[in-house]
Amino acid sequence: MSVSIRLARGGMKKRPYYRIVVADGRSTRDGKFIEKIGTYNPLLPKDSAQRVTLDTERAAHWLSVGAQPTDRVARFLDAAGVRTRAPRVNLKKGEPGEKAKERAELAAQKVAEAEAAAAEAAAKAEEEAELARLAAEEAAAAPAEEAAAAEAPAIEAPAEEAPTEA
Repeated sequence: MSVSIRLARGGMKKRPYYRIVVADGRSTRDGKFIEKIGTYNPLLPKDSAQRVTLDTERAAHWLSVGAQPTDRVARFLDAAGVRTRAPRVNLKKGEPGEKAKERAELAAQKVAEAEAAAAEAAAKAEEEAELARLAAEEAAAAPAEEAAAAEAPAIEAPAEEAPTEA
């Protein structure tokens, strides 16, 4: 007979409440169990002491006689210091598939092209701004010279025409 330490669901619809029980591996999830060793209320905050209550002595006893905890109960036992649990890492689980990788590469190419175009447009805008600034400086300097040249003939006395003999 395989014995497991697992969660048995209670509570109402959308209001879960779990008992941590020691049960025969062949019994149903919420069915007959051997002993209740704790509770788990997922609706409480994670730092609440009432979220997980566990009789550590009884859990240690059942582990010593060969009971196998489920993954979630193993986490609770690890947090309580009854049993150490090696973290399970599935490196392939979060890795995207081939099509998703292709889409990501295409998106990265589009982003790179957009950044290059934006950099080119920014450089062109800076160049145009510099040309406009130089043109404005030249325009500011040129009217002053033209005004001086235009005033010069007005200040000078008109030259008298020499009488022509006819």
